[in-house]
Amino acid sequence: MSDEFVSAAPPSGGIDFKDHKGSLLVVDVLGVEAHVPTVHTKPGEQSPAVRANVYVITGPGESDDYEDTLIFPKVLQGQLKGKIGSKVVGRLTQGVAKPGQSAPWLIDAATEDDLAKARQWVAARTGAQFASAAPATQSAQAPF
Repeated sequence: MSDEFVSAAPPSGGIDFKDHKGSLLVVDVLGVEAHVPTVHTKPGEQSPAVRANVYVITGPGESDDYEDTLIFPKVLQGQLKGKIGSKVVGRLTQGVAKPGQSAPWLIDAATEDDLAKARQWVAARTGAQFASAAPATQSAQAPF
């Protein structure tokens, strides 16, 4: 017997981008958080972040889902913050580091092949979501 209820996802420790370099991602952008306290900020300071669901479609970490996670890298934030309510598709890469800094994380534009894989992933995920729903039955009674 199937149940209509599911368990909540466990709290995420967040996405570690180095584990997914080169992966094809679908990023469902949920919003922007202006003030998030972190272990990397001084007491009283807060950092901005983009809130999103991140899905790893292919590549390192394939099939990993990061529901309701915060994205802190600034270049990624810049690419995503104007896309609230949209799904962004692309490959996770790193740009060129400036002297004394780490190379920035960014999402490269999706190729046609990447888009086809993302569409296939969405179709499979959507199909699985509704696969357990009972089929609609028609009444034997004639319509009015």
